[in-house]
Amino acid sequence: MQAAEVKSLLEEKLPNTQVEVEGEGCNFQLNLISDDLAALSPVKRQQQIYAHLNAWIADGSIHAVTMKFFSQADWAVRS
Repeated sequence: MQAAEVKSLLEEKLPNTQVEVEGEGCNFQLNLISDDLAALSPVKRQQQIYAHLNAWIADGSIHAVTMKFFSQADWAVRS
């Protein structure tokens, strides 16, 4: 699994979400920039992401995922 594949999949499945992916192989760090996700509880945010990655986690293509969530404003300040 490549970082570009993870980015493409999540951006396709989650409109209005910018995805920055670091890592390679089966371990990834995701920075997810979305006002929609930022409005959800931490558990709901993670559920949204895992729902799209579960098949790859189950088959071992993805072993570990860490996630950080940002609103558009928070990401702009960080950059």
